[in-house]
Amino acid sequence: MIFVSQATGDDPAGYAEAAAAMGALAATQPGYRGVDSVRGADGLGITVSYWADEMAALAWRRNEAHAAIRERGRGVWYESYSLHVAEISRSYDWRRS
Repeated sequence: MIFVSQATGDDPAGYAEAAAAMGALAATQPGYRGVDSVRGADGLGITVSYWADEMAALAWRRNEAHAAIRERGRGVWYESYSLHVAEISRSYDWRRS
Protein backbone atom coordinates (compact mmCIF):
# COMPACT_ATOMS: atom_id res chain seq x y z
CA MET A 1 0.00 0.00 0.00
CA ILE A 2 1.25 3.47 -0.84
CA PHE A 3 0.04 6.19 1.52
CA VAL A 4 0.71 9.74 0.34
CA SER A 5 -0.21 12.42 2.89
CA GLN A 6 -0.02 16.12 3.49
CA ALA A 7 0.43 16.83 7.20
CA THR A 8 -1.18 19.82 8.91
CA GLY A 9 1.78 20.28 11.25
CA ASP A 10 -0.63 20.26 14.22
CA ASP A 11 0.33 18.24 17.31
CA PRO A 12 3.72 16.94 16.07
CA ALA A 13 4.40 15.10 19.35
CA GLY A 14 1.06 13.29 19.18
CA TYR A 15 1.67 12.41 15.55
CA ALA A 16 5.13 11.02 16.28
CA GLU A 17 3.78 8.94 19.16
CA ALA A 18 0.92 7.57 17.05
CA ALA A 19 3.22 6.80 14.11
CA ALA A 20 5.58 4.85 16.37
CA ALA A 21 2.67 2.96 17.94
CA MET A 22 1.19 2.09 14.54
CA GLY A 23 4.58 0.96 13.26
CA ALA A 24 4.98 -1.38 16.23
CA LEU A 25 1.42 -2.65 15.92
CA ALA A 26 1.68 -3.26 12.17
CA ALA A 27 4.84 -5.30 12.74
CA THR A 28 2.82 -7.75 14.87
CA GLN A 29 0.16 -8.31 12.21
CA PRO A 30 0.13 -11.59 10.26
CA GLY A 31 1.37 -10.97 6.73
CA TYR A 32 3.28 -7.77 7.53
CA ARG A 33 6.47 -7.56 5.46
CA GLY A 34 7.86 -4.09 6.25
CA VAL A 35 7.56 -0.37 5.66
CA ASP A 36 9.45 2.51 4.05
CA SER A 37 8.50 6.06 4.99
CA VAL A 38 9.68 9.62 4.34
CA ARG A 39 8.32 13.08 5.14
CA GLY A 40 9.58 16.35 3.69
CA ALA A 41 9.94 19.68 5.47
CA ASP A 42 6.79 20.82 3.64
CA GLY A 43 4.77 18.07 5.35
CA LEU A 44 4.40 15.82 2.31
CA GLY A 45 4.89 12.20 3.31
CA ILE A 46 5.03 8.88 1.50
CA THR A 47 4.71 5.60 3.36
CA VAL A 48 4.86 2.27 1.56
CA SER A 49 3.79 -0.72 3.60
CA TYR A 50 4.36 -4.25 2.36
CA TRP A 51 1.94 -7.11 3.01
CA ALA A 52 2.01 -10.78 2.07
CA ASP A 53 -1.34 -10.54 0.30
CA GLU A 54 -4.57 -8.60 -0.04
CA MET A 55 -6.15 -10.35 2.94
CA ALA A 56 -3.31 -9.28 5.24
CA ALA A 57 -3.60 -5.67 4.02
CA LEU A 58 -7.37 -5.69 4.55
CA ALA A 59 -6.94 -7.12 8.05
CA TRP A 60 -4.64 -4.18 8.86
CA ARG A 61 -7.25 -1.75 7.58
CA ARG A 62 -9.86 -3.37 9.85
CA ASN A 63 -7.62 -3.37 12.94
CA GLU A 64 -9.52 -1.40 15.62
CA ALA A 65 -6.50 0.50 16.97
CA HIS A 66 -5.43 1.42 13.44
CA ALA A 67 -8.98 2.59 12.62
CA ALA A 68 -9.01 4.83 15.71
CA ILE A 69 -5.68 6.42 14.80
CA ARG A 70 -6.87 6.85 11.19
CA GLU A 71 -9.83 8.88 12.48
CA ARG A 72 -7.53 10.95 14.70
CA GLY A 73 -5.35 11.60 11.66
CA ARG A 74 -8.32 12.86 9.67
CA GLY A 75 -9.29 15.17 12.52
CA VAL A 76 -5.88 16.56 13.45
CA TRP A 77 -2.77 15.44 11.58
CA TYR A 78 -3.67 15.31 7.88
CA GLU A 79 -4.72 17.99 5.45
CA SER A 80 -5.26 15.28 2.86
CA TYR A 81 -4.12 11.81 1.91
CA SER A 82 -4.33 9.23 -0.85
CA LEU A 83 -3.99 5.49 -0.53
CA HIS A 84 -2.90 3.40 -3.51
CA VAL A 85 -3.00 -0.38 -3.44
CA ALA A 86 -0.45 -2.00 -5.70
CA GLU A 87 1.19 -5.35 -6.21
CA ILE A 88 4.96 -5.61 -6.51
CA SER A 89 6.11 -8.34 -8.85
CA ARG A 90 9.84 -7.70 -8.58
CA SER A 91 12.17 -5.67 -6.36
CA TYR A 92 15.90 -4.91 -6.35
CA ASP A 93 18.31 -3.28 -3.94
CA TRP A 94 21.73 -1.75 -4.49
CA ARG A 95 24.08 -0.29 -1.91
CA ARG A 96 27.43 1.43 -2.28
CA SER A 97 30.08 -0.56 -0.45
